[in-house]
Amino acid sequence: MPKIDTRGLFEDALKGGYSVGAFNVNNMEIIQGIVEAAEAEKAPLILQISKGARKYARHEYLMKLIEAALEISDLPIAVHLDHGDSYELCRDVIDGGFTSVMIDGSHLPFEENIALVKKVVDYAHPRGVPVEAELGRLAGIEEHVDVSEKDAIYTDPDEAKEFVERTGCDSLAVAIGTSHGAYKFKTEPQLDFERLEKIQEKLEGYPLVLHGASSVLQEFVDECNKYGGELPGAKGVPEHMIERARKMNVCKVNIDTDLRLAMTATIRREYAQNPENFDPRKYLGPARDAIKDMVIHKLQLLGASGKV
Repeated sequence: MPKIDTRGLFEDALKGGYSVGAFNVNNMEIIQGIVEAAEAEKAPLILQISKGARKYARHEYLMKLIEAALEISDLPIAVHLDHGDSYELCRDVIDGGFTSVMIDGSHLPFEENIALVKKVVDYAHPRGVPVEAELGRLAGIEEHVDVSEKDAIYTDPDEAKEFVERTGCDSLAVAIGTSHGAYKFKTEPQLDFERLEKIQEKLEGYPLVLHGASSVLQEFVDECNKYGGELPGAKGVPEHMIERARKMNVCKVNIDTDLRLAMTATIRREYAQNPENFDPRKYLGPARDAIKDMVIHKLQLLGASGKV
């Protein structure tokens, strides 16, 4: 099946009250695990590539791996740029076959953010590519995104409406208390659902996006720590909060940290339990299986299973 953009995926998600999983990819095993999970669950899928992943694995390798997945799958799959940090990067990936882009100007003043997003929209839309933007700033660290708690800013509902109208962006990532990385909360997890409800009311029937939404599943944290890892106090977004958000126009939920944890925990275990193995297939294969199982769980949580 050919690559698709996210417009139809979000229309269906809005009507059905579910979210599409957007999973970050960095190598073959991660792509295989994610796609196999979506196949098993008959779920729509967004494969995300960040600037860092593109630098690590090269654009050409990642796109060919995704093309291979599309050859053997009938799933609707969109290829999305996660946290694009410049107009030039967005332009290059659009020209290179991405079907959706995010331009992240959330660190800029309001007017500058609008100007940057509008510039990307003006390039993307004539080429049939939808644009995700971000208003507000999530705390945490993810690749080149590094925001302290004191610099985090929640999304203003009135500004969100103006922002969407002036930029023409197709979806909006909102800041309601999630954060990037494995250490999302120092105390009891809290998301501002009242704020999300107000944004939903201001942007009626409009697709919203939740970044920093990994749950930091305890089983993988424990496995990492058991076999030599050091992840004290790692804590993510409780899954019941994700379920609540997906019923409030959140059409896309980003998941990256949980993929990393599943892979790393499994590889650490394999190293410890089978120290004689030096064949990468012996530890990357189980890691791929762990990713598949975890993504199946996430797709069910998002309500996306059986939607294809």
